[in-house]
Amino acid sequence: MTDIEIAQAAQLRPIDKIASSIGIPADNLFHYGPYMAKVEGDPPPRRGRLILVTAITPTPAGEGKTTVSIGLTQGLARLGKNAAVALREPSLGPVFGVKGGATGGGYSQVLPMEEINLHFTGDFHAVTSAVNLLAAMIDNHVHQGNELGIDLRRLEYKRVLDMNDRALRRVVTGLGGITGGIPAETGFEITVASEVMAIMALARTVSELRERLGDIRIGYTYGRQPVFARQLNAQGAMTALLLQALKPNLVQTIEGQPAFVHMGPFANIAHGTNSVRATEMALGHADYVVTEAGFGSDLGAEKFFNVVSRTAGFAPEAVVLVVTVRALRYHGGAKDYGEANPKAVAAGLANLEQHVANIRQHGFEPVIALNHLATDSEEEIAIVEDYAKNSGLRFAVARVWAEGGEGGKALAEEVLAALEEPGKLKYLYELEDPVREKIETIAKNVYGAAGVTYTKKALNAIRRLEREGCGNLPVVMAKTQSSLSDNPKLRGRPSGFEVTVTDLKPRCGAGFVVVYMGDVMTMPGLPKTPAAERVNVDENGRIVGLF
Repeated sequence: MTDIEIAQAAQLRPIDKIASSIGIPADNLFHYGPYMAKVEGDPPPRRGRLILVTAITPTPAGEGKTTVSIGLTQGLARLGKNAAVALREPSLGPVFGVKGGATGGGYSQVLPMEEINLHFTGDFHAVTSAVNLLAAMIDNHVHQGNELGIDLRRLEYKRVLDMNDRALRRVVTGLGGITGGIPAETGFEITVASEVMAIMALARTVSELRERLGDIRIGYTYGRQPVFARQLNAQGAMTALLLQALKPNLVQTIEGQPAFVHMGPFANIAHGTNSVRATEMALGHADYVVTEAGFGSDLGAEKFFNVVSRTAGFAPEAVVLVVTVRALRYHGGAKDYGEANPKAVAAGLANLEQHVANIRQHGFEPVIALNHLATDSEEEIAIVEDYAKNSGLRFAVARVWAEGGEGGKALAEEVLAALEEPGKLKYLYELEDPVREKIETIAKNVYGAAGVTYTKKALNAIRRLEREGCGNLPVVMAKTQSSLSDNPKLRGRPSGFEVTVTDLKPRCGAGFVVVYMGDVMTMPGLPKTPAAERVNVDENGRIVGLF
């Protein structure tokens, strides 16, 4: 059976029952049908223990962090633990692009799968509307006389769309004469790359949300002074659009465990985790909370440790590192990484070693979770297990796609054992460190780079943001997810390479500086054969082809 067939055959429990299983009163639910709801009110005091799931450098298909996160949660429940999972919402970009949906797979899914992967509770539509409202207010201000003196040549703010559409990367607005506004070159980003999405994932209260929105820097005046959204009085209306979306969404795993699915910044171009508010809600109601950080440990986990934990005031006590035999073949140089190749698996361990080192330098001994795929051979599995044992690391084969919670029990037992000696987070840099020092610390210690080069544009941006008082913000590295370097073609554990910083942009509302490396794009394109071509609706009105 396919993922969607398994999901559609599952028996869902009413969302009231899921909520009551962790002490959420029915009065605190705002329903979106019988199986989805937003949770209203403030999170209770934290009681749970946080487990972070990350991965090695992925293949284009991804390595199943979400599936493992869900399977681990179900495995903990099978062991009698009160567990919940906190995940990001899927973006329509990957859903209709290469990777497909982001609700897990097989018998480790969050449900209802179709609704979560498509419109869900409308959160992303609200974010898109709020971003584009501010863009419209900027253009209107300029059209109506430009009292602030906004320089359209130095306007940084872009519109968004939650879809991969390369044709919108660079556009010209304001065409059509005097009634069409003032022509300007601009572009679109995908919704999950927007600063508003990052703000929604970090803000915990309505007042904090409104303040952060007002702090969005939109560009500069002709006098080279920064201009903020609050100067256009946009933050109030934006908050109104986002008010309902700020509340975490509650759904369920295929085995009936609570799942908080909320917000979805990408990890290659943003900070890559679900909302702080959702994680706090889960930590207030469950004893064990599993969450994931996008892509590999060089992206999502590094940002969780150095950005999210700093902002939220919580940190994981255990870290799971997901690896697949398929990815090890890929990084070991196999041409066809879908076929058994023990030699390539052994060579690919170098990539795993770098990710282990990344997690260790942040204060944790990772639990190695081998996400089992049907093409894995016993010899290849043994290679990974031997590596883990020789490295003094806990190891488990996670058969969660095929077996759900039962296949996650072995991993759950290893995680519980790891929690007996919990890790303690170590930040990689201090906020007071110079911007270049932060960048180079991450590049050298996390990526394994020999050095960092900067374009003239990047050096000017660093001087400008330090002059404007943004130098003490944490940094969010925007680079390819396909390599430890900034070159997607460099597989394995490259060495002797340099990364190139092309630009930096302070996201004053989100509270971090985005550092752009290589050719990373904030508006992806569709592949030659997009996943959208397989999605349809059958004669009974059921969605098919979604995966």
